[in-house]
Amino acid sequence: MLVRDEGQGMTEIQVGLGERSYPIRIEKGCLATLGEDLVRRQVANRFAVITDDRVAGLYGQAVLANLRKAGLQSDLLVFRHGEASKNLETIASLASRLAASGYDRKDGLIALGGGVVGDITGFLASIYMRGIPFIQVPTTLLAQVDSSVGGKTGVDIPEGKNLVGTFYQPKSVHIDPAVLSTLDRTDLLCGLAEVIKYGVIRDPAFFNFLERRRAGILALDSADVGEMIRTCCTIKADVVEQDEREGGLRRILNYGHTIGHAVEAASSFAISHGAAVAIGMVAAARIAVAKGMLEKQEGERIFSLIANYGLPVAVPEGLDRNLIKTYLKTDKKAVAGRIFYILPTAIGSTCITDQITDQQLDQVL
Repeated sequence: MLVRDEGQGMTEIQVGLGERSYPIRIEKGCLATLGEDLVRRQVANRFAVITDDRVAGLYGQAVLANLRKAGLQSDLLVFRHGEASKNLETIASLASRLAASGYDRKDGLIALGGGVVGDITGFLASIYMRGIPFIQVPTTLLAQVDSSVGGKTGVDIPEGKNLVGTFYQPKSVHIDPAVLSTLDRTDLLCGLAEVIKYGVIRDPAFFNFLERRRAGILALDSADVGEMIRTCCTIKADVVEQDEREGGLRRILNYGHTIGHAVEAASSFAISHGAAVAIGMVAAARIAVAKGMLEKQEGERIFSLIANYGLPVAVPEGLDRNLIKTYLKTDKKAVAGRIFYILPTAIGSTCITDQITDQQLDQVL
């Protein structure tokens, strides 16, 4: 992994994956230079910008105009926002629209939006014409610090979240922190859950930074937010380089997600991904404390940081616990029926275990 600070607030992180290597460009205002950059890098002949109906109203026409000004043919394909659209029907609809417009293997896609848009666009790119290039342009904090990096794509089916998908790396990631000003507080907090995850699993100094700089981060102070995004992307790039397809180390990125995904699905996605991950992180920390793997004081720091950022720390009282446990059994990371949990052993380190009893699980649920 190579990190270059190119001055004037621009950082480029190179994700080293051989022929699949790509840059993550972090720069305030880089949305306005996207077309120039793609022309310079000769990624594709033309682009379909895939986005949802919320982001389309904010940035769709501006991005389209920017691409066309740079001489790139482009179209805007819009679908309904929300997790409910992350399914095979949406993929089929978008693929048909691409085919009707004559898109071929020399063309590409741009994911303009949050995690749902990125997952859908990446999966579509991986299977359309057996694979065409795509670009990530994340517009939510969650997507900027997590889902846009690493090549995980996928959609949901009734049996569970992200059960149909691929590993397919983008050609580049373009992160403009300025777009975060249009996020509502719920979406901002959703991303902050993933941010906290990185401190717990990999970087105690970053965890300390999140404790100290909470006010600045919540106020979207440019220096604090820039440092936060750079750190998260650097950690994830390092992990992905070592384990691209989640055979070992990369599984630590699922801290909070095993229980979190089950909570999210059991609520019929009424609970946001970030809120569910926050609940899952607290649950995993409490299991670790109960098992004697994590000092109680460390567990309390995790609990307090999550709570202090305004994120939920417990499963809502009315949510069916048995339904949560049913969804746990369909977790895509389960092997031969064994459910694996990422548990913190200290702030900055974790372990992977399937040795969780029903009693321990019931206690935290």
